[in-house]
Amino acid sequence: MSYRNIMALKYLTQKLAKTIDEELMSQAGGFSVDQLMELAGLSVAQAITKVYDKSRYSRILICCGPGNNGGDGLVAARHLFHFGYEPNIFYPKQTKNELYQRLITQCNNLDIPFTNNLPDQLKQNDLVVDAIFGFSFTGEIRAPFDQVIQELKETKLPIASIDIPSAWDVEKGNISGHGFTPAMLISLTAPKLCAKQYNGVHFLGGRFVPPKLEKKYDLQLPLYPGTEQVIDITNLSGEKL
Repeated sequence: MSYRNIMALKYLTQKLAKTIDEELMSQAGGFSVDQLMELAGLSVAQAITKVYDKSRYSRILICCGPGNNGGDGLVAARHLFHFGYEPNIFYPKQTKNELYQRLITQCNNLDIPFTNNLPDQLKQNDLVVDAIFGFSFTGEIRAPFDQVIQELKETKLPIASIDIPSAWDVEKGNISGHGFTPAMLISLTAPKLCAKQYNGVHFLGGRFVPPKLEKKYDLQLPLYPGTEQVIDITNLSGEKL
């Protein structure tokens, strides 16, 4: 496996993460939000298959928030279904935005169940995907997600978080103490500073960053192996920006 200066991998501030995202979706970047969401969700699903074999972790509960992180979770659910898993979705605060409605329709067309009973589902599944809050989240955690975060904190099921563990500060980590520590973290595009405080299984996904943008922000991204959409960066350190 080739790493290409992997020890210099950069960890992003919230401001820089937003800047890169906006540049990717600018006229110059050429990406649409649904394109990036599709690639992110595929990366998440593929990373999960690397760690959680469907013979033991077939039933997966995807907990979705109202923003782009939740959209990544909806996409991941669809791919996990096609990979042979049995996903079901907890999505308590759905948006009427057309993009998200299409993602819901895609899941409905696969008969992926949507549930409103989180405590019950935590007893019936083997793994939880945390797709609640992404790197743009700020402020206090409001209902119903304050209770959702608490229930995830108390569950004994392994949790795989998308991009950042929900309720963590994007740069400082779990400083409030309200968040949980996932068993797995799938960073997208580049890891965020809070991942410096994380010691579990850590994958990087998002094999779509143009070389010019990578060079502009000196991201020092790894070379993804073969046709993989993810790479294991567990135990690797990076340089703060």
